Amino acid sequence: MRAVDLIQKKREGQELTAAEIRWLVEGYVAGTVPDYQMSAFAMAVYFKGMTTREISDLTMNMVKTGQEFDLSAIDGVKVDKHSTGGVGDKVTLILAPLVASFGVPVAKMSGRGLGHTGGTLDKLEAIKGYQVERSQEDFIRQVQDIGVSVIGQSDQLVKADKLLYALRDVTATVDTIPLIASSVMSKKIAAGADAILLDVTVGEGAFMKTVDEARELAQTMVDLGKAVGRKTVAVITDMSQPLGRAIGNRLEILEAIEILQGKGREDISHFICELAQIMLSLANVEKTVEEVRQHLENGQALDKFEEMVAAQGGDLEDLYRPVKVAHVVDIPAQESGVISALPAMEFGLYAMRLGAGRAVKTDDLDYETGIVFEKKVGDSVQKGEIVAKVYTNGKISPQLVTEFQKYVKINDRVKRLQEIIEIIS
Repeated sequence: MRAVDLIQKKREGQELTAAEIRWLVEGYVAGTVPDYQMSAFAMAVYFKGMTTREISDLTMNMVKTGQEFDLSAIDGVKVDKHSTGGVGDKVTLILAPLVASFGVPVAKMSGRGLGHTGGTLDKLEAIKGYQVERSQEDFIRQVQDIGVSVIGQSDQLVKADKLLYALRDVTATVDTIPLIASSVMSKKIAAGADAILLDVTVGEGAFMKTVDEARELAQTMVDLGKAVGRKTVAVITDMSQPLGRAIGNRLEILEAIEILQGKGREDISHFICELAQIMLSLANVEKTVEEVRQHLENGQALDKFEEMVAAQGGDLEDLYRPVKVAHVVDIPAQESGVISALPAMEFGLYAMRLGAGRAVKTDDLDYETGIVFEKKVGDSVQKGEIVAKVYTNGKISPQLVTEFQKYVKINDRVKRLQEIIEIIS
């Protein structure tokens, strides 16, 4: 076979055979298929797509290029969760210990952020001493002992995806459904969980801009999971505004603690309880949303989070300390009315410029900087009332406030957003 022939075949919209896909993936990992040819192949997929069978073959051949975790030593149904990304997404920090507090083991590997705000690992590393790098043995032992662990993805996990994702990131081929689905599900399958909840975000701050696109991606990933015997459910969730109140690594840790104490905003608290209910159901534990919420209010979920932090070397005193920044800047509303839009991508990029995210992988993070919203979409506001606070270690200038204000849209009335748009099982 020749890579150029497979590129041409896909460019013309033809279906590749299982053997051709296997040869391409193995050759790319081995270095016999160079980056420039894999880039051309990814662009051909971007424009011509792949069939369900092709995506399945691509996914499973990617799984075989690295280590596969065996979690069979852990009793019970092991559940995992993945989000396709967003702004202010601290859901894993709350959801993992919340589900584990019901006795359901959560063995999760997470990634870092690139582009705007930090990923789950970046947020956890805002806790002094927290270790995201763990051996497979330590990872399994911790889940056996306390029921939950959130660690970094192993370098040995799905080598093809690591290579291909870096290539897609610089060739404008990230946002295509076959490559997103195979990337996500190859890692989830290799990570070894029995059941998977997929949070497919849609809107201005997500890869998927329309519900139809999100539905297609969600269904593709659910089908991939089920094809290999993993119970898989996807929820399509709104990401047109930042999730919750905080953007920024340390600030999101503090918001997560607030929610785990039962003191979070009603909208995000209810949303996370709904996700927890679905994850518990995947493990054959049936609870109402109200029963799930009790573990936020009675401290059981928070206790489990503290257990996880301590088990992975985190300093519990540091966990509760306030942020340390040079300046906290109030952002007042320019008029009275109802908040009608807080564009997620704009605020994600704004937070990145403060130091909360990376423009390139080598950028250092300022864990303390970010944004805390006092008002969200659907909330009423009076002129001069504080909409948000900006936490920064940079210079204070009028532009800091005016740039923020231009993104805040205020109208006479607006319908509140619904976090879960659709469930696909």
